[in-house]
Amino acid sequence: MEATVLLTELLLEVMVALVATMAEVAIRNSINTRAEMPPTESQKFGHGAPDDYSFKYSNCTGRRKALLIGINYFGTEAELRGCINDVHNVSNFIMQNHGYKREDMVILTDDKTNDPMSMPTRENIIKAMKWLVSGAEPNDALFFHYSGHGGQAADTDGDEEDGHDETIYPVDFQRAGHVVDDEIHEYLVAPLQAGVRLTAIVDACHSGSVLDLPYIYSTKGVIKEPNLAKEAGEGLLSAFKAYSRNDMSGVATEVFGFIKKAAKGDGAYKKTIKTKTSPADVVMWSGSKDDQTSADATINSKATGAMSWAFISSMNNNSNQTYLELLNSIRDLLEQKYSQRPQLSSSHPLDVNLKFVM
Repeated sequence: MEATVLLTELLLEVMVALVATMAEVAIRNSINTRAEMPPTESQKFGHGAPDDYSFKYSNCTGRRKALLIGINYFGTEAELRGCINDVHNVSNFIMQNHGYKREDMVILTDDKTNDPMSMPTRENIIKAMKWLVSGAEPNDALFFHYSGHGGQAADTDGDEEDGHDETIYPVDFQRAGHVVDDEIHEYLVAPLQAGVRLTAIVDACHSGSVLDLPYIYSTKGVIKEPNLAKEAGEGLLSAFKAYSRNDMSGVATEVFGFIKKAAKGDGAYKKTIKTKTSPADVVMWSGSKDDQTSADATINSKATGAMSWAFISSMNNNSNQTYLELLNSIRDLLEQKYSQRPQLSSSHPLDVNLKFVM
C-alpha cells in the first residue's frame, strides 16, 4: 500500500514538473514569436562609451533610401561572378518586403560601362555614400549593401586590434586606391544623428569591422572584447618553448612581445569605443571576420555571394526575428557549406533580443 502511495506521489510530481516545463517552453516561444520593437526613448551607452553620450533606436517608419554596390571586376585576374546578382537580389528583396522604392536607390555596378555615373569607381562610391546620409532624420531607414572584394591595409591611427584597417575595392582601385574603413565610417556613420537607422550588409572578405563599429556580438549575444587570455596563453607557450631550448633571450622577447601586443589590442579596442560610438542606430551584417575570406558561391545554378544569399534566405524563412536569432540563423545556413563566420556589429550597445527592423 505504501509503495502504491509513493508511486502515485512520484507520478504526480513528474506530471507537475512536465506541465511546468511545457508552460515555460510555451512562454518562451510566445516571446520569440512576438519579438519586442525597439524602445522610443533615448538610451544610455554604457559599456565603456563616453559618459555624456546617449543613443536612440530608429523605428524605421520615416523616409527610406538605399545604396547598393556590386562589383564583378570584369576582365581582371580577380574577377567575381555573383556580386551584381547580389545587388539585384537584395534590391528586389528590400523593395518587396521593406518598403524601399527604386527612385530612392542608387545602384552602382560595373556592367554599366555606358553610364559613367553608375560605375562603382572610388569617386562615385564616396559621392553615393554622402548622398545616402544627407538630410537623414530620426526614424529614417537607410540601407547600404556592398558585394565585392574586401581587403586589409596597415592601420595608421591605432584603432585596430590586429593592426590592420579593413577596405573595400572600387572597380578602379588599381588607379584610385581602395576605400578604408576609417573613411567609410566618416562618410556613412559619423554624420548621422540619434534615431537614424543605417542597416549595412557587406558581402566581402575581411569585412567584420569594415564600418568601424565598436560593438561586435557573439552568437550568444554578448559583446566580443580583446581575448587577452588567449593572447596570454599563446605568449606563455612561446616563452616556454624558448625556455626549453635554454634560450633566455627568447623567453624575454616572447614575454615582452605578448605584453606589447595585448596592450596594443586593448588600447585599440578602448579607442574605438571612445571615438567610433555613435548616437545613431547603425547595424551591420558582414560576411566574415576581419581575418577571413567570403565565398563567391553558386546556389540554384546562379552565382551569388554566400552572405547576401543567407541574409535573404533567413529573412524570407522568418521575417519576425530578433537580432540574435537572425545572426544565428544566418550562421546556421552558412556553416553547412562555408567556413566564413558572419558578424553582427553596431554603433551602440545593442539589445539583441529586440526585433530586427530595417
